[in-house]
Amino acid sequence: MWINSSASPFLLTGFPGMERVHHWISIPLLMVYLSILLGNGTLLFLIRDDHNLHEPMYYFLAMLAATDLGVTVTTMPTVLRVLWLNHREISHGACFSQAYFIHTLSIIESGVLLAMAYDRFIAIRNPLRYSSILTNTRVIKIGLGVLTRAGLSIMPIIIHLHWFPYCRSHVLSHAFCLHQDVIKLACADITFNRLYPVVVVFAMVLLDFLIIFFSYVLILKTVMGIASGEERAKALNTCVSHVCCILVFYVTVVGLTFIHRFGKHAPRVVHITMSYIYFLFPPFMNPVIYSIKTKQIQSGIIRLFSVIHSRP
Repeated sequence: MWINSSASPFLLTGFPGMERVHHWISIPLLMVYLSILLGNGTLLFLIRDDHNLHEPMYYFLAMLAATDLGVTVTTMPTVLRVLWLNHREISHGACFSQAYFIHTLSIIESGVLLAMAYDRFIAIRNPLRYSSILTNTRVIKIGLGVLTRAGLSIMPIIIHLHWFPYCRSHVLSHAFCLHQDVIKLACADITFNRLYPVVVVFAMVLLDFLIIFFSYVLILKTVMGIASGEERAKALNTCVSHVCCILVFYVTVVGLTFIHRFGKHAPRVVHITMSYIYFLFPPFMNPVIYSIKTKQIQSGIIRLFSVIHSRP
């Protein structure tokens, strides 16, 4: 019997078989959530407030922090609602909107990492022209380009979701809405929605990675041509934080892809846990990486805590 798609909301799923310990599971997730809000919020505050950080490199870092906040704020409220209150229902409109933002922000993160690679490429290959090439206007254009590319690329598959009838169980596999979860419940031809995301991933995320990789080959070639060992180390050190963020993002992407493609016989909890790692690990680690490896950020954090501590 077909169920009217407009009559029945979707049902989110926490950790199947572990419902009795959902409250305990929510504790580490809440701590990570609050850490992400604090870490990325602090980065955004420092970059806005500290004039020493008003440079293209830190503007791109602000875009990364804002993207990480967006991913977390988009997913975690529904997760905690499921784990705390067992409130599983979500309307179709809210579900499709959440899926749109989750997938769009993932593409944005890849684009921002590419923009940051371009920033490091210009800084090392053309240091004398750095400020004239990466003007504030150009940084804004790059940011808008990354945002527009992601927003428009994801829109077609989300629009299609509104047209499908949903006649199956209406139970989703996670505590948040993903496009690949929703289309499994559709009773229609979903060929476009299966193939189009693959094209997007290859045309954007994979292409971004290849361009980033190629840019670092050129950066290394330039650095190796620097006579002074000290100058070489200094140039490479400006790239360490970005390289770490790239590894964190793409390793989790590859890990999630492998689990979905080759881990079909793995316990369901493994798939669910990997999806949380994918959404929470990069936003959690990126502020940590930049706080540890970037002296300007360290100085800003020290000044911020000094001001807070000195207040009566």
